[in-house]
Amino acid sequence: MSVITIQCRLVAEEDSLRQLWELMTEKNTPFINEILLQIGKHPEFETWLEKGRIPAELLKTLGNSLKTQEPFTGQPGRFYTSAITLVDYLYKSWFALQKRRKNQIEGKQRWLKMLKSDQELEQESQSSLDVIRTKATELLSKFTPQSDSEALRRNQNDKQKKVKKTKKPTRAKTSSLFKILLNTYEETEEPLTRCALAYLLKNNCQISELDENPEEFTRNKRRKEIEIERLKDQLQSRIPKGRDLTGEEWLETLEIATLNVPQNENEAKAWQAALLRKTANVPFPVAYESNEDMTWFKNDKNRLFVRFNGLGKLTFEIYCDKRHLHYFQRFLEDQEILRNSKRQHSSSLFTLRSGRISWLPGEEKGQAWKVNQLNFYCSLDTRMLTTEGTQQVVEEKVTAITEILTKTKQKDDLNDKQQAFITRQQSTLARINNPFPRPSKPNYQGKSSILIGLSLGLEKPVTAAVVNVVKNEVIAYRSVKQLLGENYNLLNRQRQQQQRLSHERHKAQKHNAPNSFGESELGQYVDRLLADEIIAIAKTYQANSIVLPKLRDMREQISSEIQSRAENKCPGYKEGQQKYAKEYRINVHRWSYGRLIESIKSQAAQAGIAIETGTQPIRASSQEKARDLAVFTYQERQAALI
Repeated sequence: MSVITIQCRLVAEEDSLRQLWELMTEKNTPFINEILLQIGKHPEFETWLEKGRIPAELLKTLGNSLKTQEPFTGQPGRFYTSAITLVDYLYKSWFALQKRRKNQIEGKQRWLKMLKSDQELEQESQSSLDVIRTKATELLSKFTPQSDSEALRRNQNDKQKKVKKTKKPTRAKTSSLFKILLNTYEETEEPLTRCALAYLLKNNCQISELDENPEEFTRNKRRKEIEIERLKDQLQSRIPKGRDLTGEEWLETLEIATLNVPQNENEAKAWQAALLRKTANVPFPVAYESNEDMTWFKNDKNRLFVRFNGLGKLTFEIYCDKRHLHYFQRFLEDQEILRNSKRQHSSSLFTLRSGRISWLPGEEKGQAWKVNQLNFYCSLDTRMLTTEGTQQVVEEKVTAITEILTKTKQKDDLNDKQQAFITRQQSTLARINNPFPRPSKPNYQGKSSILIGLSLGLEKPVTAAVVNVVKNEVIAYRSVKQLLGENYNLLNRQRQQQQRLSHERHKAQKHNAPNSFGESELGQYVDRLLADEIIAIAKTYQANSIVLPKLRDMREQISSEIQSRAENKCPGYKEGQQKYAKEYRINVHRWSYGRLIESIKSQAAQAGIAIETGTQPIRASSQEKARDLAVFTYQERQAALI
């Protein structure tokens, strides 16, 4: 992924800021809120939830019908388009989350139904554990190639004897075998076979000669039950409702809570959460998806400015970090080259891809357009910064356009629109071969056999492993302390800051006061330091790519693990469990994994290093997780090519 996002502050005269603020708060955000409300009340909503999307034509029709109604009239066309796109994105994300939660619940319930202790398996099959193991060995030989079966058994025996392991079965093979065994279990009715399959499944498709630890089994089973309970609670999450800029919804909730008695504990919690939740006091952002919707220019003092289509003569000055200034200057250069060449170049080769106007809330009191800060977020393609990268993009676009033209021309009786489309594509094809002048810089070339795997965890936020995946050898490990070096003290400072904020949040909760305390940018700075060092290591060892773990279940795994530990530590004592979980969260570093990963992706995109993702192993040391993540991702990539 070569697209990164940079930001700057937009500074303008007070009247310009006021006009934009009123346009976004009094027209655009209410417009979005109304669309969200009508979508949630639509009779076909459940059908859309099942399909996971809202028909595009319906959104356009709904938006067009609201354009002529007060107070939504008088907005620029880009604002209407941005609003509809935002609503579509919000509901797509929400639908995807709901679908994923349902699938997770079904999968975990399916697993929990199968999961039984060794004693329960003996009772169900009316056979001894040795008989079950013998049957399991027979089934394992049946569903596994001979070499793999022997390797599985040999690795298990080596583990028990504490000798050096030989070749370890790949995750792809184990995962495939697991699915086969699980499907066979559900199709089988014979008790002994079902119990043998259940035995294999709960032991990761292996034969264990060790006696089962009842406490560990109970803890693992309870952890799965906790995960299901949490997912069911999340499944009841409210649909997107927009932003309450006026505070009317908060006042309505306050009135209801004051005049009524809650019917149950859940309703009381819902009221309290609604009253304590920090409401958004800035409008929704406005997206400019076309790179020609922005006009860049300089004044007589050589200061950089930008105008937006649809906002008339409103002009905004660019205030940005020095390290980002050359990007904004490139946006101006691209437009000047296009203008001076009388559009003999193609805007599809602009460095700038899209932009987004957004207000950031301020802490002071006063007029909103003065207190809140106006920011502009720009997405750019880093390949467009060099001649070599631009040529790579040109080749991709030429191939894509040629294929489209070939398919279109094969159709008979083309109508006027199709003929016009062909003309436009041919014009683009002619202009795209006239690239913008760029500085020359060779593209990054890594060794295909070298990958860097990164593992994320509770006590050790990030660990890196440089792996030769062809030889299955680890070249180097890097812990978070080694990655930060002399800046490691910043990590301890951030931990202390989190503990202090956690204490302040606790005191606010005791008094039913707002408890959303923001953190400083120290965590973001630490993330950048880590990302810089990881990229530096990748360049040093000429790594072909960096493998990042999927964050899909990270929060669920951590929360369930903490709660399971608490229940095991204080069985039957709920208050003790809560206290233990709280102390554990305070003592164990809570990391912003998503922010760190985005930082790594951004730095890798600028360096031209590829990013891959894989599923992080659950039971292993941080170094082993990082190593296995790189190896398994490479093996899955190779398997997909076969």
